Amino acid sequence: MNVPLTLDRVMRHAQSVYAKTEIVSLMSETEIHRYTFGDAFRRVSKLANALKRLEINPGERVATIAFNDYRHFELYYGISCSAYVCHTINPRLFDDQISYIINDADDQYVFVDPLFIPTLERIADQLKGVKGIVVLCDVESMPSSTLPNLMCYESLLEVETEVFDWPYLPDENLACALCYTSGTTGDPKGVLYSHRSVVLHSYAVTMPDVAGLSSRKIAMPLVPMYHVNAWGMPYACAMVGTKMVLPGSYSGDARLLTDLINKEQVTVSLGVPTVFQGLLNHLQVSGKRVPSLEQIQVGGAPCPLALSQAFEALDVWVTVGWGMTETSPLGATNCVSKGKDSQEIYNERRIKAGRPVFGVEMKTLDENGNELPRDGRTSGTLYVRGPWVASRYFGDAETSGLPDLEWFDTGDIATIDSDGFMNITDRSKDLIKSGGEWISSQDIEREILDHPAIVAAAVVGVAHPKWGERPLLIAVPSAGVNIEELEVLKSLEGKVARWWIPDECVFLSELPLTSVGKLDKKLLRDQFSNHVFS
Repeated sequence: MNVPLTLDRVMRHAQSVYAKTEIVSLMSETEIHRYTFGDAFRRVSKLANALKRLEINPGERVATIAFNDYRHFELYYGISCSAYVCHTINPRLFDDQISYIINDADDQYVFVDPLFIPTLERIADQLKGVKGIVVLCDVESMPSSTLPNLMCYESLLEVETEVFDWPYLPDENLACALCYTSGTTGDPKGVLYSHRSVVLHSYAVTMPDVAGLSSRKIAMPLVPMYHVNAWGMPYACAMVGTKMVLPGSYSGDARLLTDLINKEQVTVSLGVPTVFQGLLNHLQVSGKRVPSLEQIQVGGAPCPLALSQAFEALDVWVTVGWGMTETSPLGATNCVSKGKDSQEIYNERRIKAGRPVFGVEMKTLDENGNELPRDGRTSGTLYVRGPWVASRYFGDAETSGLPDLEWFDTGDIATIDSDGFMNITDRSKDLIKSGGEWISSQDIEREILDHPAIVAAAVVGVAHPKWGERPLLIAVPSAGVNIEELEVLKSLEGKVARWWIPDECVFLSELPLTSVGKLDKKLLRDQFSNHVFS
């Protein structure tokens, strides 16, 4: 039967089959909110009634600026299943980026966590079409603010009934969600997701070699719900009845996360490497363990082999993933098995981005558009396509006269081997051209991060009078460790080509991160743009 793949069907399924499955939210250091999918979707019906009363037209955007908690979960379904578009906004962007995004999306209303009210106050006079702002709290917690048409979320729901005549959405290609790229190379760009793409992506997320979700699992997404739909977890967990543990604003607090994992018996967690490095450091210092945790999925940045090995020593399996906002974000996952290859080959493959999941195709092209061999050595620009890969950006004109299947240029430089393992060697803008030859900054970073005295590292290209550019290593040593520059650089000998070894190493106490926890190389390039090699 040609039944549309829409999120309202996911909601109905969860209501019917998994109504007693819990959603747990850490609201403060001492407060935990606990209810079920059944409770959540009854409140989603009240939310749908409230949104209808606000007179939003089908297809219009409703923004959220919030953390990972139960109210944000309700917005995911209340907005999208009512035929509106749920537009999640990253609160850690600069003010001018947030105002640009809200205006570009033409958001009708903004639902915001109280913590981010000051942000909206600073940009209020720049917001062109916003009709009102809803604060995600109860009446007692409403902040004092000069923002016009300010409403309380709980008051909005309180007057509504739990009965809503949900229409079956007839078209799976209707838009349901919107997320903007971080805009590190210009204005942020909107990626619009359809019901069909989100449902298919959710199926993929639940697969064993990805997050391995089921009704027997308990998942804690540390990736923010304001970033690429928390990698699809709010949808995938409802689809298969996985208990959700939401960390609120505490995804970077390793102590609280450890306690939450143990209290709720979390089995799987997802996030960027820096978050899990912090969790690992806390476990090592405190001597605590997380015996229920079976798997972590790491994405958003390369995962150091040492991090994977340290968690595996704690009986926690590490799955590395690759993706981007434009791929919803799942593109590839690395679930290489032990025992099939030598330890050397196993370690080599563990640090790769992995193989494409079913539904995603990949290829690499040279500068002339020729497809490159899958030999694991020849690198080129990575192109992808699939049912949850963006065909264009929000607001772009319809493409006409092109074949049905196009390829998306990721901007990544990669290799693909004969077994389908893809390895990102660099972003095209992060490659370093020295003496007419390319140097991969990420390959150097991977090797340095295996050094026991280095906890973070970045390599950027710096102008050189003879070679055009030369690599500069910027490293963060372990706390209390004294290490010499020469020792760090010599540790790369035999691991990368000799001419790839950076000319110098600069030590910092920390490296700058982007709003989603990735290494901010643009800021580092700006910071060291005038560096002169001695």
